[in-house]
Amino acid sequence: MSKNPNVANAIVHVNNTDREEVAIIGGGCFWCIEPIYSDLIGVEASISGYAGGKAETADYESVCSKTTKHVEVILIRFDPQVVSYEEILQIFFSVHDPTTPNRQGNDSGPQYRSAIFYTDERQKEIAEKVIKDFAPSLHDDPIVTELLPFSPFYPAEDYHQDYFNKVGDRNPYCNFVIKPKVSKFRKSFAGRLKSNQT
Repeated sequence: MSKNPNVANAIVHVNNTDREEVAIIGGGCFWCIEPIYSDLIGVEASISGYAGGKAETADYESVCSKTTKHVEVILIRFDPQVVSYEEILQIFFSVHDPTTPNRQGNDSGPQYRSAIFYTDERQKEIAEKVIKDFAPSLHDDPIVTELLPFSPFYPAEDYHQDYFNKVGDRNPYCNFVIKPKVSKFRKSFAGRLKSNQT
C-alpha cells in the first residue's frame, strides 16, 4: 500500500491534441526541473511525480529506497501551438546533465537518471532527433538519457509540488542546487518566461 495519497490520481493514458500535449521528463530531483517549466510560456501545468518503475504504485519513500526503479519526473501539460515538444526537450538538455548515469550533482540513484517518456510515436521521433543532433552540441560526453515509452505517471505527494517556489531560500538545497539552475534558465530564456510578461 502506497503512503502517497496522490497515487489515486495516477495518469495511465495520454491523449495529445493540437491544443494540449503532455511531456514527461526526468532530469534529477524533480524540485530542480519543475520551477523551470512552470514559468515557461505555453506550459499549463508542471507536476512532480514518478514514472517508469516496476511497482504498481509510487511514493517518495519507496522510490528513494531504489527498489521500485521509478524515476523522479515532471509531467508537463503544454499548448503545442505556443511551445513545441522539441523546444521542451531542448530546454531539458540545457538545464540538466544528461551524461552521467543515475546521477545529477550530489543526487545519486536510479530515481535521478536522465529519461524521456514519449507519449506517442511522433514524440519518440522528435526525442531521437534532439538526443542525436541537439544534445551533443551542449555536452562533450556521450548522452545517456533513456528514451522510454509512456508508463503510468504517479503525482508526487503534495509537499513536493511547487517546492522551490514554496520553500525557496529556507532550504539550503534550494539555494545551492536549484537556484543556480533556475537562474541560468531565466537568463537564457528570458523572453519565454511568464514572469517577464507585462
